[in-house]
Amino acid sequence: MKKLIDFLIIFLLSFLIINLFTKKENTIVQEKKVSFEVSSQSYNIPASIILKIKNNTSSWIILNTCRDIIINSSWENIKVSDKFCKDLNIKSSETFNLKYSSEYEKFKKTWDYNFKINLDNKETIVSFKIENKWTISKIFSAFFYQPVYNLVVFLIKVFWMSLGWGIIVVTIIIKLVLLWPQHKMMVSQKKLQNIQPKIKKIQEENKWNQQAIWLKLMELYKEEKVNPMWSCWFMLIQMPILIVIYNIILSIKDPSNYYYIYSFFWNFDLDKINNLFFWVDLLWTWWITWIILGLFVAIVQFIQVKLSLSANKIKNENLILEKKPWESSYNSMMPDPEIMNKFMLYWMPTMVWVFTYSLMAWVGMYWAMSTIFMIFQQLIVNKIIKK
Repeated sequence: MKKLIDFLIIFLLSFLIINLFTKKENTIVQEKKVSFEVSSQSYNIPASIILKIKNNTSSWIILNTCRDIIINSSWENIKVSDKFCKDLNIKSSETFNLKYSSEYEKFKKTWDYNFKINLDNKETIVSFKIENKWTISKIFSAFFYQPVYNLVVFLIKVFWMSLGWGIIVVTIIIKLVLLWPQHKMMVSQKKLQNIQPKIKKIQEENKWNQQAIWLKLMELYKEEKVNPMWSCWFMLIQMPILIVIYNIILSIKDPSNYYYIYSFFWNFDLDKINNLFFWVDLLWTWWITWIILGLFVAIVQFIQVKLSLSANKIKNENLILEKKPWESSYNSMMPDPEIMNKFMLYWMPTMVWVFTYSLMAWVGMYWAMSTIFMIFQQLIVNKIIKK
């Protein structure tokens, strides 16, 4: 029964995580008219503004991006570039996203803005505002996003404008930068697995005294030179880099990113980036991603987890920590190690497969490269621990 409950808890957690990373579209109230809305009510500099136009009528509509859509700020009209001026033909029940990312230079002033749309002699006003980033956001952009973005731009330029090779090389560079902290984390995890019998013995001998368990565990960790917090520290180090990489590739062709490009890359052309890598569109999700790339990522993830759990398997026994006054028997306060190991071994690759299918193909490629790097690292760690 306990194993079944543990399994259901793990399944629910997996479901919640998958839903957390799955994008959901904002619902728009459908009316018998043409509706307009911006993708956000507030933007930061540089602003990638999107005007969403929904044709709820039964006929086509025609809008000119300069003549029929006027942008106003502080009682002045903003003139967009001539190349942005064009006719939009939007058919019935279609939603068109009019992107102003190439016009980011026009939205450098922090103020309230309005779209004034004239259609069939009727004026619709849609408002939004441009704001400065908060101090933390500015620091993040200056010290993380901008340097990594320019590194990706440099690698893409060096490797024949190939986004695929750029991702591969930047993944290797990131893994090399994180090599030492990740090595310490993997060694600590392996040592922690090895001393599980000693941990259980301490828990059994001091089942009535939680404080004694804590103190003796601290002494054991010190004696064995194990730091259980290394995994948390590594995640804290790695998380900002992963967020940066995700946001960079997600908007790699967004013209507003010219705002971040260093001066010596001024002639870099975002439109020339080749996002096809061995016939796979890295900025898209389709069946070949699920069948080939998703399966490959799941297999290498399984191998990596299998190697990390290869030695010193923990027996399936309850860990007794304390007795509650109203209970006649001891209760386990920790999850069954065998259940957790099975979760890591089978559910982690499954979740990675789902993520690879749900997100863009480049995420799966980045994950595969990172995991392959970790497999070689894990083999070295296992050899060290064995000695």
